Amino acid sequence: MRIITTSLLILALLTPAHAQVNAYMAIVKKDGSANAIQFVDACMVNIKKTNRVALNPIVAAIRYSENGKPGREFGILHSRCPDTFRGQAGWCAATVQKNYDRWLRTKPKECTTQEFIVFLGARYCPVGADNDPANLNKNWIRNVTHYYRKFK
Repeated sequence: MRIITTSLLILALLTPAHAQVNAYMAIVKKDGSANAIQFVDACMVNIKKTNRVALNPIVAAIRYSENGKPGREFGILHSRCPDTFRGQAGWCAATVQKNYDRWLRTKPKECTTQEFIVFLGARYCPVGADNDPANLNKNWIRNVTHYYRKFK
């Protein structure tokens, strides 16, 4: 319990928004406090401080949507991604940040987080991908949106 309290305090001091705490607590609930600390580290290292309020809940939503087994928690299949929780969380967070930067360069002035999730889904989990014979990727945007709304 002390680790959770300390981590929440650090999280609150570094990014004072309830969405940060909601994302963290969602990971604690699903994966335990040790993995939640790794989630925080992955987001701090890979997501710009100014974007954490918006993007950390998306990373947590991806964890819930992908629901991967150990070593594939965030659905990252790239051969260079370490098959650890931290490796998966870090790769996911970096992918979200890079695509957010791309989206900001190309989007119209008035866009929503939902539109970013659609943009991200086309890259993170494209419908019709060769590694998706059961066509499950078609549910990704809806699932990520559902969990994002719970965690924001």
